[in-house]
Amino acid sequence: MRAKPQIPAEIEEYRDEHWRREATQQVETAFDAERFIEHVGFAACMTDCRRPGPSLYVAVCGRRDAVMPRHVQKDPEASLTWVLKDEIVARGHMYYAKLARGKTTFLAPRMIPHLHAVWGMRRSEEKQRLSRNGQKVLKVLRKEWEMSTADLRTESGVKDRTAFTRAMDELQAAMIVVPSQIFYQPKFTYIWTLGVGRFPEALRQRVRRETALREIARCFLSGAGMTIPGELARVTGLSRPEAGRGNRALVEEGYATMPAYGVYHLAESRALQEAGFGSNEDVLAER
Repeated sequence: MRAKPQIPAEIEEYRDEHWRREATQQVETAFDAERFIEHVGFAACMTDCRRPGPSLYVAVCGRRDAVMPRHVQKDPEASLTWVLKDEIVARGHMYYAKLARGKTTFLAPRMIPHLHAVWGMRRSEEKQRLSRNGQKVLKVLRKEWEMSTADLRTESGVKDRTAFTRAMDELQAAMIVVPSQIFYQPKFTYIWTLGVGRFPEALRQRVRRETALREIARCFLSGAGMTIPGELARVTGLSRPEAGRGNRALVEEGYATMPAYGVYHLAESRALQEAGFGSNEDVLAER
């Protein structure tokens, strides 16, 4: 059995800087959060240090060892993350939905075409791939464009709460439907809309699957500095073979190196650029 590769201390420090796991870079406002998401490309919403990858909650905490408490309602950092999530959704600059494996995820606009190439579906495929309840909900939403949860349940005829939740999770995972607002008064509800209404150009852009896999791998590696076996798949929801294809494409173009099976490092020249030092030539010239 192979020993699981460990993340070196210098890579953890690299991630601290890029994923805002430092007190000096804490996310405090919706604008800060949007800059963070744009920088990392994609980020989980409420995951903590027990899950790999960039996380808005960890960035709000500003520390590497952030752990979500059991009673999140009383935790100021969890509460701030929740408030920021609602503000980001309402502002509409970043994509937010439950994507692969039901994980709530933020996407920078530049990454939407690549994730859509992997998880999205064409309209011609919907009858074969969507459940009957998913099709009912989508039919109503395409007619009305924007609706609250209660109204959408009533109009679609999918009145069972569990069945409706499954249909909405299915439509979000296919990158068809997104929440556009969250209200708490007079009662808690989501307002739902079509993703193409908010991000028409990004969702209509055609990208080859192999290109998408490479760019997803590039996005993660640029912020992570290094990835170990299974890490990219766990963060993104890709299968391990597809994650491997994306990483190997980076090796072929010189963006990454593969010092061991399943281990990929950002190439030295790229690491210097990501750290803000420019090219190797620039560094040598400064010396």
